[in-house]
Amino acid sequence: MRLIRSIATAGALTALAAGATTALSATASAAPNTTPQAVCGSAYKTVNSAAVGSLGTVYLTYNSSNGKNCVATIRTNPGTATYMSAYVYVPDTEEWAGDDGNFTSYAGPAFVDGKGHCVSWGGSIDNVYVSVENSNCSALKEHRVTGVR
Repeated sequence: MRLIRSIATAGALTALAAGATTALSATASAAPNTTPQAVCGSAYKTVNSAAVGSLGTVYLTYNSSNGKNCVATIRTNPGTATYMSAYVYVPDTEEWAGDDGNFTSYAGPAFVDGKGHCVSWGGSIDNVYVSVENSNCSALKEHRVTGVR
């Protein structure tokens, strides 16, 4: 009887340890919060941003050495995959780039040649979106729209 109790106790402790390991690894494997530079590249500096409600932020970055803009939408609290998007558009040249899909942490990167041009950009998380038109240029005043789809 003592041997059966010892085996049962050892089995229960093993199951408890395995459950704790699984619980801890689930937390550890969730995508860590990231930065626009981690998504776009270390040479990209954040030049503008827009909140996507309380769900996250869309970042517009610029690399002065190559003249490219990059956009990334980053969730405040990474977790279960949900629909996200990031886009950037140069009206003067009609160059467009974007990324969308079900992601756990961020959408992007999306790159365009933006040197010397106004850019329009934005993104979404779940059903909340933000768009910024005529941004980061001196000639026009930017226009922001945030809403729920």
